[in-house]
Amino acid sequence: MAKHGKNYRDAVESFDKSKLYDPAEAMKVVTEVGKAKFDETIEAHIKLGVDGRHADQQVRGAIVLPNGTGKEVKVLVFAKGPKAEEAEKAGADYVGAEELAQKIQQENWFDFDVVVATPDMMGVVGRLGRLLGPKGLMPNPKSGTVTMDLEKALAEIKAGKVEYRLDKQNIIHTVIGKKSFGPEKLQQNFDALMAAIVKAKPSSAKGQYLRSVTVTPTMGPGVKVNPAVLG
Repeated sequence: MAKHGKNYRDAVESFDKSKLYDPAEAMKVVTEVGKAKFDETIEAHIKLGVDGRHADQQVRGAIVLPNGTGKEVKVLVFAKGPKAEEAEKAGADYVGAEELAQKIQQENWFDFDVVVATPDMMGVVGRLGRLLGPKGLMPNPKSGTVTMDLEKALAEIKAGKVEYRLDKQNIIHTVIGKKSFGPEKLQQNFDALMAAIVKAKPSSAKGQYLRSVTVTPTMGPGVKVNPAVLG
């Protein structure tokens, strides 16, 4: 088992790890426990009472956080002709078609954070499924990354759009901002994310939907949020 450094151990001792905090308290604690010398990313980890192996219990979507993510996002767009020009004008970092697919396949190139594609390019992008899928980079209509409205998609992504989706343990992991945002802005982002996840509850889900919710800084311990107050 990995040994944690002194800063981490001090952080653990600075708050009650067993307590379920309300969101406002949790955001205050999570911005205080991080001791790193850089602006730490704050993430939310939400375990849901669903079984993602069933199509009717999948929880997936995207939301533009009110205060963004604090991260500069590099976007790769698969498009041709006028749509490629639209993507370039809208601020895409990389635009192309088959040549970019080959670069990913042959050079293991992943200098981007989000992939967007027009529907007609999904034949090309689909061949990259084994490479993009495990990294959570595969474009999907549900997250707005397979679209003809590239201008809108890029504007939302650059403004702080995050995707939420279940992993194999039925947990959603996503960024809610930076430590420098402060508790209030982090809570605004957190509240918006949780509202979207609660709204996305499958009708077939039984029992407790929000099983556990934790917020964590990059280099610090997790702070538990009381799921009972989140809807």
